[in-house]
Amino acid sequence: MWEKIMACDRKYDGAFYTAVKTTKIYCRPSCRSRKPKKVNVEFYTTIQEAVSRGYRACKRCQPETEHSPNVEVVQGVIALLLANHRRKLNLEEIAAHAGLSPSYLDRVFKKETGETPRSFLEKIRVDKASHLLKHTESTNLEICYEAGFQSTSHFYKAFRRSKNLSPSDYRKMTKELENDSEHKQQLRESSYAR
Repeated sequence: MWEKIMACDRKYDGAFYTAVKTTKIYCRPSCRSRKPKKVNVEFYTTIQEAVSRGYRACKRCQPETEHSPNVEVVQGVIALLLANHRRKLNLEEIAAHAGLSPSYLDRVFKKETGETPRSFLEKIRVDKASHLLKHTESTNLEICYEAGFQSTSHFYKAFRRSKNLSPSDYRKMTKELENDSEHKQQLRESSYAR
């Protein structure tokens, strides 16, 4: 258990709790707070055990919550990205909104989502562009800016990286699929009419 708290191993969160005698605080194994001396640590298998011995929850790792304390921060950042995908956003502005340093936000966001805020924002923009290509007659240039891309070269590069097609080819393919499914529907309806 000592090795797991020294490694801040998230896989053991919920399996046991670390309690520090000198501070009377209990934590998750993954807590990033300064590590106590080994002689001052007790281990408990449940929160109730730690609380019954007079320990209170750590404010940093929030062991009493079911999910990681970073989930709310990440959800707030995602909401910001969704609401502002058309604006030029940089990591400093996003981090300021979350109340964290840019490097810490980048690490936390990547740990929870597997992506950086920047790559997540790009996916939002590509999804928006895909929707517009499929459901509007707007030009690629109009869609580029409507989706929030700052340059057409970045738009084309990001779109191709995500969809393995250019925006024009994507539009053409979705139209063909739509026409094909309409044709199949008409055939089904005509066979029912007989």
